[in-house]
Amino acid sequence: MKVYGVTGWKNAGKTGLMERLVAEISGRGFSVSTVKHAHHCVDVDQPGTDSHRHRVAGASEVLLASDQRIALMQELRGAPEPKLDALLARLSSVDLVLVEGFKRERHPKVEAFRAEPGNPLIAANDDSIRAVASDTSLELDRPVFDLGDTVAIADFILGEVRL
Repeated sequence: MKVYGVTGWKNAGKTGLMERLVAEISGRGFSVSTVKHAHHCVDVDQPGTDSHRHRVAGASEVLLASDQRIALMQELRGAPEPKLDALLARLSSVDLVLVEGFKRERHPKVEAFRAEPGNPLIAANDDSIRAVASDTSLELDRPVFDLGDTVAIADFILGEVRL
């Protein structure tokens, strides 16, 4: 599987860019999966549901299945958070996996950058960032795209991974 990331600081436009890239690239006929890193406690289950009751009772894994989708919830219960490679190994094979976050991992990435929050540019000190998608003009030693130019960013990523 080909892997490419979108990274950046909070409120930089990562999720919007990811959403547009998934739509653009899958619209071109490629299969796409995503991995999203969260820095806060995430629970996709709801208290009171049977699956939530199973987890609270102590289940290590709960697989929820319906005719629309499946969800596998795994409780870490104090174990360390899995590294990106271990998470990628759990995915079914697709043409491209887009990864949101995981800025310290070494896979190739596009940095989403907005001037307003005032955060520093990660790309300045990270050569795994191959391009920047920005809402402002930047002079860098790598390509800079308009944050809203999804087609050009998708073309760049697909060229990078040779799809």
